[in-house]
Amino acid sequence: MTTTDAAVTALRRLSARLGRDRLLTQGAGGNTSLKQGDVLLVKASGTWLARAEEEPIFVPVRLSGVRARIGAGEADPVGPERLPGDSDRPLRPSIETTLHAILPHPVVLHVHSVNAIAWAVRADGEAEVAKRLEGLRWAWIPYVRPGLPLAEAVAQAVARAAPDVVLMANHGLVVGGADCDAAEALLTEVERRLGVSPRAAPPGDLAGLAERAKGTPFRPCGDPEAHGIATDPASLAHATGGTLYPDHLIFLGSGAVALRPGESVAAAARRAATGDGQPPVMLLVPGTGVLVREDLSAGGEAMVSCLADVLRRVPPDAPLVYLSPAQEAELLGWDAEKYRRSLGDSVANRNETER
Repeated sequence: MTTTDAAVTALRRLSARLGRDRLLTQGAGGNTSLKQGDVLLVKASGTWLARAEEEPIFVPVRLSGVRARIGAGEADPVGPERLPGDSDRPLRPSIETTLHAILPHPVVLHVHSVNAIAWAVRADGEAEVAKRLEGLRWAWIPYVRPGLPLAEAVAQAVARAAPDVVLMANHGLVVGGADCDAAEALLTEVERRLGVSPRAAPPGDLAGLAERAKGTPFRPCGDPEAHGIATDPASLAHATGGTLYPDHLIFLGSGAVALRPGESVAAAARRAATGDGQPPVMLLVPGTGVLVREDLSAGGEAMVSCLADVLRRVPPDAPLVYLSPAQEAELLGWDAEKYRRSLGDSVANRNETER
């Protein structure tokens, strides 16, 4: 590797700061990278940015090789270009490594900013964002599957306008800079411009939820703010309309299920059981709060919090765009996402044990 110790240290510190901010990163979501010479150092799939200073979470790959394989249309342009790293764990480069390779900036930050997502899920999002990012070099990317398809779409945007800021519909935000300080400063400015004050939501009824959940594999969500999904009528309506972004689908399942009037938790769980008979990850009890499955990991619970944070920033009358059934099927059948979820859950469980 040719990356310098100072540059890597700066990346680790910045990554940890981003990972500790729930409005920017949730669980194993988001990724960061550093380019020096022909080395691209990128976050490993399923690892947590918040732990960037405590454990090795970055994987080096040969930048020129990845770019050449993307240009050649190879199905896996990243795996063959992995370089020896400093971890004894079998880490796999982020599923967004191709996105980081395509962007020319030495430092690239991909975050799941709740402010950005609150705009990115709206049918009028591009037009509204254009007003707020005027004067910056930015691009809007219509939704495509993360990974290589997204990288190819970003490559077209880079060829047209060389953006420093990329808003990805139904996904998130990417910024690039000459170094960590420049990238962080740009991210801060974009967040300031896209910032939306959240609606207040009535608190959840934890005692009522616990009583409703007795004898079922559910428990009240541990984040007090998350109950707003069910206690705020606008959030409830938007949540039950469908799936808004990939991490929602991967960690929480398709859309969100709300109990019907007079329906028990057990009956709702049976109605919404997955194809293999598993109960849903999350159940919404209108006016009362959010129940989650007892085995939900810390990473999964972070995604419940993210959904609450996003929805309280979406106006009640905003026109939303949900992932289509075909787009959901594409994500659920993607091996890279299956790997990320399994590794993310195992890391999350270890984090819970260590803390």
